[in-house]
Amino acid sequence: MATANKVDLDGRPIKPITICMIGAGGFIGSHLCEKLLLETPHKILALDVYNDKIKHLLEPDSLPWVDRIQFHRLNIKHDSRLEGLIKMADLTINLAAICTPADYNTRPLDTIYSNFIDALPVVKYCSENNKRLIHFSTCEVYGKTIGSFLPKDSPLREDPAYYILKEDASPCIFGPIEKQRWSYACAKQLIERLIYAEGAENGLEFTIVRPFNWIGPRMDFIPGIDGPSEGVPRVLACFSNALLRREPLKLVDGGQSQRTFVYIKDAIEAVLLMIENPARANGHIFNVGNPHNEVTVRQLAEMMTKVYSQVSGEPAPEVPTVDVSSKEFYGEGYDDSDKRIPDMTIINRQLGWNPKTSLWDLLESTLTYQHRTYAEAVKKAIAKPTCS
Repeated sequence: MATANKVDLDGRPIKPITICMIGAGGFIGSHLCEKLLLETPHKILALDVYNDKIKHLLEPDSLPWVDRIQFHRLNIKHDSRLEGLIKMADLTINLAAICTPADYNTRPLDTIYSNFIDALPVVKYCSENNKRLIHFSTCEVYGKTIGSFLPKDSPLREDPAYYILKEDASPCIFGPIEKQRWSYACAKQLIERLIYAEGAENGLEFTIVRPFNWIGPRMDFIPGIDGPSEGVPRVLACFSNALLRREPLKLVDGGQSQRTFVYIKDAIEAVLLMIENPARANGHIFNVGNPHNEVTVRQLAEMMTKVYSQVSGEPAPEVPTVDVSSKEFYGEGYDDSDKRIPDMTIINRQLGWNPKTSLWDLLESTLTYQHRTYAEAVKKAIAKPTCS
């Protein structure tokens, strides 16, 4: 339940606010809604096309927070209600995006429109109506690391200065235009620059969030069951999908890329600190990730296979992984970054936030949920009557 007389990091009382949350029905939105309703007095105007992941927060009418959340089914591309809902709120949080890697290559126009063009009205309405904005970007805006351009045998490749990603110092390095994989990162970077410019020229109060692989229950993972019916999901979702179906995990280009993963509940704690500490968060860009949970994609596959065997009680497959090329997996024009390791200096200094959950523990929580959900979906499919 909401905590009475709560204060911010500077000891000031936290006043209840109304939050317009765009993309509230998605993975991150569902966990943020849950956190806000269970632990704060804030109200939510929840905007999305779907509400499957937040139905447990909307029904039944006897829920204790029923008067603090309203669901509005709309697509921000073409809905005249958007400005009015932003006006009704004190803060807008924009989570809406196309963020499936296969789409960057095969649907670059949709990717650019969704992540830049469709976000423009949100920024405009917040700026014109003096409303605070928390905008969700991506760690992909960093592109490739400086270290990736060094000779493979260079000792500088191990120097953190060449691969740790800093919000206020690291350059954003993308591949050539023909590598359409960078359409997503470019669109996200450009909307960041627009938001920053609105802050500098027109006084927009903003915070930009750069998530580094947020993982946990309710993330999209099974195409057609708990995720988009088309498109290749992100690496962890792709691996869990294969484990559930007893198929080999596909390692793109040998699985040598390095990534970090952070537990969704840890990450949501960081977002709540941003919401309730505007004096410390406004005007800042924050990396939100866990540099301690760094692994190669191959190591991730090996760990997930062990964790899934433990939570499911099923033996590990005889052939756990198979190597595939990026061209075969994603299509022509794919490119990638070698490492994505966040620097945590700014978020630790401004908000005192540090992630807590180990990679093994977050994988155990996620795969336990996914195994149960998949089993329930299969059971329903078997029980469903068929036409003769």
